[in-house]
Amino acid sequence: MKQLMSILLLLSLLPSLAAAQEHFSGDRAYDYARDFVAIGPRWCLGPGHAKAEAYLRAQLRHDNLEEDAFTANTVIGPVPMRNFIARFPGRKNGIIVLATHYETNYPLRNIGFVGANDGGSTTGLLLEMANELRTHMVGGKLDGYSVWLVFLDGEEAFQSWQGEDHTYGSRHLAAKWAQDGTLSRIKAFLLTDMLGDKDLDIMRDTTSTLWLSDLVGQAARITGHARYFYKQQGAEGDDHDPFLQRGVPAVDIIDSDYGPHTMAMPDGWHHTAEDTMDKISAHSLTIVGDVLLESIHLLNQRP
Repeated sequence: MKQLMSILLLLSLLPSLAAAQEHFSGDRAYDYARDFVAIGPRWCLGPGHAKAEAYLRAQLRHDNLEEDAFTANTVIGPVPMRNFIARFPGRKNGIIVLATHYETNYPLRNIGFVGANDGGSTTGLLLEMANELRTHMVGGKLDGYSVWLVFLDGEEAFQSWQGEDHTYGSRHLAAKWAQDGTLSRIKAFLLTDMLGDKDLDIMRDTTSTLWLSDLVGQAARITGHARYFYKQQGAEGDDHDPFLQRGVPAVDIIDSDYGPHTMAMPDGWHHTAEDTMDKISAHSLTIVGDVLLESIHLLNQRP
């Protein structure tokens, strides 16, 4: 009788165990972020930037990887940059782009700024997303739209966010894809930024495409994560802007409220030496990963 009860108890647990296994692995995403951040500062022209490129190249070496190298005309002169695009082909005609930036802030190059949340967390997030996509490929293809993971360079300003001293990589890539016809194939551009914060509170970006922002909110509700989304709203300048400006449906998924705001740090830990690994969590990356996977699922249901 006791043996029968034990078997029944085990069977009753199977659905919950299966559900738990369906969660995105924020633990592995955190591990990627930790290893990436351990490189140190990754500002353009610095030694850490080349190491960051090598790390991305090594992690994505078995995928259909494009290295989009270019020279940006910046306020400090010509700067070599490199975007990375990992392509996971699908059976439907169209592309879903998940993007992040990976470099750190050039003006903060002398304070040891490692950007654990700002660049590091979402780089880890998308590297683990690559693992997820690989497991869903059958016969070398996803059962839906193609998904491209894009690691953008040059998001940070060299001097100031005034004018066009920022988003160098995304502006270059949007122009390149407009010229070769890729933009017309993009069904949705989902930008991830600063999403490892332990106190996760993702704002609704009012510049983003409304229906796509709503779809991400729907994905948050379906996955049980709605409490982490859209309590606040505001306009955020970011790497989605060049795509929005060219008519691509785009959304900025961002938690810009990061750390306590004080007189000494009015923007919290953002762009300070306090942006370190102890401020981010695997739990937050699990939440965002779950929502991204569900967003892909919802987008695949659209024509």
